[in-house]
Amino acid sequence: MGYVHILRDFPSPAEHALRTVRIYTPDGYDQRPDARYPVLYMHDGQNVFAHPESARFDTWCANETMDWLSREGRIEPWLIVAVDHGPGRLEDFSPWDHPQVNVVARGSMYADFVVHHLKPYVDRVYRTRQGPEWTATMGSSMGGLMALYLGWRYPDVFGRIGGVSPTVMWSDGRLFQQWTRHTRKWSRIYLDAGATERFLFAGVDLDYGHGTREFFRHLKRLGYADHELRLVLEPGGQHSEVDWRRRLPGALQWLLG
Repeated sequence: MGYVHILRDFPSPAEHALRTVRIYTPDGYDQRPDARYPVLYMHDGQNVFAHPESARFDTWCANETMDWLSREGRIEPWLIVAVDHGPGRLEDFSPWDHPQVNVVARGSMYADFVVHHLKPYVDRVYRTRQGPEWTATMGSSMGGLMALYLGWRYPDVFGRIGGVSPTVMWSDGRLFQQWTRHTRKWSRIYLDAGATERFLFAGVDLDYGHGTREFFRHLKRLGYADHELRLVLEPGGQHSEVDWRRRLPGALQWLLG
């Protein structure tokens, strides 16, 4: 089985904050000193792993899923680096302000932390493969928006992007307005949601099924090909870790395979 190591008080200079980072190393990592591993960066790290110190009982169980998929030979083993959100989760994952719910964006500072502080540390301390083909990012809900934002803003860093129930409608659909062309970089983008998934937040009706479908169509219009882009709309899928965990094996097989 793989191992989850928790780093507390990891400095984020741009945010003037300390963060908690959870790093999964796959089974065999210590026994294969010459092997190098691709890396998946995930958001809402406190809900990512089956671990006694996770924030809730129902998590993504990403470590158990990676153990199983790699043991079965369905994908090669990846390192998983999961970042806990801070006291203001919406602000952390908002690339742009959303005045309707009084959110002032700090997403660009969070992205700066991941790209310019956390990733260099991981590449220095762990045996990683570098380049966009070997670097992925994934999240759900606002974390899914952040994953897509990272892939759009830093295509030279993140080639594999997983938006699970992503909040693409945030800030009046600003992601649609910003992502206006194919990055012309190595790309694999996975999108999913419940087919009729909706979530009411602060009086705002967030239609995830419709929004995710429309963002898929938007990327297709920009020239992303079938081998670069996948959409899964699950009948009956809801907005919860239980649903995201259920779709995770298929998501990882396509995104990281």
